[in-house]
Amino acid sequence: MGLLAGILKSTEGRVGMGIVLIFAVMVFLGPRLAPYNANFIGAGPTDTGPSAAHLLGTDGLGRDIYSRLLVGASSVILIPLIATCLAFLVGGLLGLLLGYLGGVFDTVLGRVLDVFLALPALLVVLVVIAAFGTGAEVIVLSVAAVYVPRVARVLRGATQGIATREYVQAAQARGERAFAIVLREVLPNIGPTVLVEFAIRLTYAIIFVTTLNFLGLGLHPPDPNWGLMVSQSRTTLLVNPIATLVPVVAIGAVSVAIGLIADAITQTFGVDQSSALLR
Repeated sequence: MGLLAGILKSTEGRVGMGIVLIFAVMVFLGPRLAPYNANFIGAGPTDTGPSAAHLLGTDGLGRDIYSRLLVGASSVILIPLIATCLAFLVGGLLGLLLGYLGGVFDTVLGRVLDVFLALPALLVVLVVIAAFGTGAEVIVLSVAAVYVPRVARVLRGATQGIATREYVQAAQARGERAFAIVLREVLPNIGPTVLVEFAIRLTYAIIFVTTLNFLGLGLHPPDPNWGLMVSQSRTTLLVNPIATLVPVVAIGAVSVAIGLIADAITQTFGVDQSSALLR
């Protein structure tokens, strides 16, 4: 059964894919669909509710919330996605090699991973920001640095479970190199585990990046990032709750959608998510 067919087989998968598709449209077509410039101050009266001119109302500076929601989707989704891909590129390969090679290599680097896993995620981010400043690239690096040891630990465990299988031993008998074996023999056979872990990690990355932006450690105004939108509108929550609730609901929706897809993969391929609890 193909991956997409397996996801769409369950109700959770269909709902999750539908929501993700909506957000994908926002990411790629958001700036074109936005009726106003996302940073245009005075597009309407300040702190107004939904109207024909402004579907989701305006914020404290008179900016159109609907336009800011559409344009801001790219930074909320693409930055965590790139960071997660980078974490899997580095941490995933490291975990595969650790689980396959074992021995002293696994013992030494495994303890190093344990040290990094013990470090608070926010502390790692603060160190990276102190060294390189703020910005989208720095956020990608910092989030990837946080998740590399976690990804490596999970894939290491998954690799150890199949490192002694017959097809791996057959590849060893053919004289294939370790790098080729982990990519050709091991990785395809733990693919569902990798996909579930990627979905889980992406969900955490979206929430983490949003939190950093909310705290002022990432992107800066007037960027229409959803985390910044929540931060800037929180003082007017009682006066204009939509300005705060709309980005919060959007963040929650995309996170839930990815979680539903992970559940669908788990149900279809029977993935054991217990290793993913090491966060």
